[in-house]
Amino acid sequence: MSDTERTPVDFWFDPRCPWAWITSRWILEVEKLRPIEVRWHVMSLAVLNEGRDEVSEDYRKFMKEAWGPVRVCIAAQEKYGPEVLGKLYTELGTRYHNQKAPRTRETIEDALEAAGLDRALADAADTDTYDTVLRASHADGIERVGYEVGTPVISVEGESFFGPVVTPIPRGEAAAKLWDGVRLVAETDGFYEIKRSRDREPIFD
Repeated sequence: MSDTERTPVDFWFDPRCPWAWITSRWILEVEKLRPIEVRWHVMSLAVLNEGRDEVSEDYRKFMKEAWGPVRVCIAAQEKYGPEVLGKLYTELGTRYHNQKAPRTRETIEDALEAAGLDRALADAADTDTYDTVLRASHADGIERVGYEVGTPVISVEGESFFGPVVTPIPRGEAAAKLWDGVRLVAETDGFYEIKRSRDREPIFD
């Protein structure tokens, strides 16, 4: 199947979000079995939660630390083009979520190097140089679904939605079946939400 026959699927992520990480690994499974092509974009939980006083102190600390990785992703995008985001996200997410690596500059540098990118881009984590581009990328995603949700955001053929939030990662035909169902409900006029309480932590295997 040629790339020209594949349907673009835009995926907005924050590399620190464990649920977005699971969804991203699911959409890559779908890409093997359905005629889609994933295009990666950066959004930011730190931007989304700016000015919200009701968040806990632990989450506020998490948000402060979340600025660095998304800034580095945008810096990489600006230097090399958006096509590098998927590889960089994979390297960051594998370290953060699967390997439980420390949220340090060294971890970011290692991810950059593994993705074939300049380790010096880690400098972007501590500067607001790329924040205008970051905020624009974030707005492009979140404005498609509204501000009551988070990451990930997926947009395909004019339909956009948050999620799906799922664990563990659906694989093989189970992944494709979930995609078909998500597309079905997303295309239903006036459909907004299916939800139930989470009863387990994210499973990354």
